[in-house]
Amino acid sequence: MSEIPYPDKAIGKIYQKRVLRWLLRYLLPYKHYVCGALLLTALSAPLILAGPPLMKAAVDLFLAPDPAKPVTGFALLLRQSAEALGYGGSAYRGVAFIALVFLMANLLGIVVQYLQSIVLQSMGQHIMYDLRQDIFAHLQKIPLRFYDRNPIGRLMTRLTTDVDTLNELFTSSLITILGDFAMALFIVTYMLRSNWRLALVSFCILPLLVILTAWFRRGSRAAIREVRLQVGQLNAFLQEHITGMAIVQLFNAEEKDLHKFERINRSHRKANEDSVFYFAIFNPAVEMIGTTGVALILWYGGGQVSRDLATLGTMIAFIQLAKAFYQPISDIGDKYNTIQSALTSSERIYALLDEPVTIESQADSLPRERARGRIEFCHVWFAYDNEDWVLKDVSFVIEPGERIAIVGHTGAGKTTLTNLLLRFYDIQRGQILLDGIDIRELGLDHLRSNFSIVMQDVFLFSGDIASNIRLGHNSISDEKLRQAARHVHAEDFIRKLPAGYLTQVQERGAGLSSGQKQLISFARALAFDPRILILDEATSSIDTETEILISDAVGRLIKGRTSLVIAHRLSTIQSVDKIIVMHKGEVREFGTHLELLRLRGLYWRLLRLQFYKDSKFALAESVAPDSSLMHAA
Repeated sequence: MSEIPYPDKAIGKIYQKRVLRWLLRYLLPYKHYVCGALLLTALSAPLILAGPPLMKAAVDLFLAPDPAKPVTGFALLLRQSAEALGYGGSAYRGVAFIALVFLMANLLGIVVQYLQSIVLQSMGQHIMYDLRQDIFAHLQKIPLRFYDRNPIGRLMTRLTTDVDTLNELFTSSLITILGDFAMALFIVTYMLRSNWRLALVSFCILPLLVILTAWFRRGSRAAIREVRLQVGQLNAFLQEHITGMAIVQLFNAEEKDLHKFERINRSHRKANEDSVFYFAIFNPAVEMIGTTGVALILWYGGGQVSRDLATLGTMIAFIQLAKAFYQPISDIGDKYNTIQSALTSSERIYALLDEPVTIESQADSLPRERARGRIEFCHVWFAYDNEDWVLKDVSFVIEPGERIAIVGHTGAGKTTLTNLLLRFYDIQRGQILLDGIDIRELGLDHLRSNFSIVMQDVFLFSGDIASNIRLGHNSISDEKLRQAARHVHAEDFIRKLPAGYLTQVQERGAGLSSGQKQLISFARALAFDPRILILDEATSSIDTETEILISDAVGRLIKGRTSLVIAHRLSTIQSVDKIIVMHKGEVREFGTHLELLRLRGLYWRLLRLQFYKDSKFALAESVAPDSSLMHAA
């Protein structure tokens, strides 16, 4: 197993402005939530910070009053309110009144914060719902070429971890920062109005905080982005190797894969250690600068109090407000971590949603009609990568109702033909026609509704047996479903299951044999009643007894339908009308079984090789009309 490439590092600053506009687009439908949250934030700031002004009033009015200084502003309002409510006349009663106001302010602040949390979480859940819907819808439209180069684990990270990180951005970080800004504005305004000289002394440490924050921002951004990248690599590796654990254990690759995981895990740990370094320095440094600010207030404020230039209550309030002012700055590390993680996640999600949908229905695609089943390849050239051609100038015609087999060595381009016919990929040159119409002019849903495909590797979804046959198409009745299962002899084993058609299927069909899964896929193909049927190595995983059971069912399944059969086992295709022999991306031979044998070309050699590999293949019977051919084979 080779290492998986992770191209996430290509995402960077070029996306930032577009990403922010894109995020705003998800926020705009819920602007009423945003306005409500901002209003509640503005209300919560004075309620949360009511303590220091109330403490100042308690000290200056009742605990250490200065008769020489007149009472004004907020303190005067409190004293008048206390007297009006019968709490005047003594210091004890006045302090009791202020304590009651303090308690009520905090209770009201808790209610406002509760409402704010409800509003933000509701907004976040709506945005995450929209985002996940858009991501999954886009993943359904992206061509298979995208999945060829992107590990599933990394795509799962987009839908889970990255979306959850964005949820934290919308529900906590952004509004919390706005709340911190509202609190800072309240504190600055109150300090300047109370004592502008002491306020300036309190703010003199701000340049140090600005320099420290700028250093932290530059250093931690790259570290946080690397952490997110390593998380994606870790998830991709785990998804792939846990899914393929049977192969790992079969080939004794545990030790080798453990070393690979150790390297990825070590890189993940190193990235986290690098980010921790910045936080380890930032938080204590902010605490030290904040402590210095409080010391300056004690020094300068104490001097003012001793010279009767300020009250004791003012100095106490400033100390409390300074701590409240520095606290959001000390918390900026955690908030910045969340914001940077969210921005990194948003860049990754945006890059995914920005992946072009190169295969889609045209706006003026032709109206929907059931196909007759005539297929024509006209000088088709195709390459998965640049001009490394997989198909080269391929041309052939399949008439409605014809049964065509496609054979050739591994890598000859057999399965690629069906992938192109279903427009999982688009060709670079030539045309593919269905009933004389270029398939690029047909709607994708109409084009693919004419096909059913049975593949070698059967994929079953979680759910019951019936839902895996019906695949969400409620137009397939229960009777039609059972009839399809009965025709391919799947009903015999389904009835023996604990809940019959309602038996739950485990992940990827675990618990069912390969033959049983193949029979379910045959029933699925028949239930959809396709005009064109594709069998891609469909019987290669079925034992001899099961193959005998479904041989006549396959005959009924392909009767009256255009059928393409891809097979390595040439014994399974001799009853078809025509055989296409592929070799190195080209059509080398085309004709019936006997016509190709008489050519003594590539098909003859393939048949001869398989005769020696499979002693049960009765070559003599297949060429009985021509004894010379039998002797040559």
